[in-house]
Amino acid sequence: MSTAHGARARARIEVTAAIKDEARRQLAAQGAARLSLRAVARELGMVSSALYRYFPSRDDLLTALIIDAYDSLGERAEAAHESAATDPFRRWIAVCEAVRGWALDHPHEYALIYGSPVPGYTAPDTTVPSAARVGLLLLGIARDAHHGSGLAGPALPSELRPEAERMAADLAPDLPPEVVSALVAAWAQLYGLVGFELFGQFHRVVEDRARFFRHAVGQLARGVGLVPGSAEDAAPGGGVLPGE
Repeated sequence: MSTAHGARARARIEVTAAIKDEARRQLAAQGAARLSLRAVARELGMVSSALYRYFPSRDDLLTALIIDAYDSLGERAEAAHESAATDPFRRWIAVCEAVRGWALDHPHEYALIYGSPVPGYTAPDTTVPSAARVGLLLLGIARDAHHGSGLAGPALPSELRPEAERMAADLAPDLPPEVVSALVAAWAQLYGLVGFELFGQFHRVVEDRARFFRHAVGQLARGVGLVPGSAEDAAPGGGVLPGE
């Protein structure tokens, strides 16, 4: 690579990062629906035509921000998973708490990916691998437990079995349909818990939110069939994990 070409590549990376940073500031100030390429260009002292060479449309910029947010969340969850104890129940708690911690640190980016849809925008398939990172971690934890010490399989109503079997075939053919159905429900409820806290629905309802969250996601783990590995894990409220 020539020196000139390398300098141009570095400049493009720096400008792209600056555009994204300004876009995130606009998200925080006025929400994704009002994100404007012209406004971003104006704040950066660029002409709109120059910015379009980096992001041809608002939707392209939104997609880049969405992928970045999912990847940042995924990285936080994966790091927590790697540093957690080997016990599947504790790994589950660690991943869920990492999701909550990331959301509290990045509320506007969380709102972008799990809040209200942006009018006129449809996320492309390129967002799927990044969006799947946390779900794949939870799926992997259940898979390890199933192939290891086993899962205390949840009951499955007969009327739900066809749909559960379809989900299992699509998502995890090596897991029982009742486990996959419970995983999908737990995945949705995890983000519901985080969203309720982040968007104010717990105001004057839940005060000790960290302990409440730990207990709630512990119940989700039990619903999937994960069995606590110690008396501390099984204690009301979830206990306190080592290292905290």
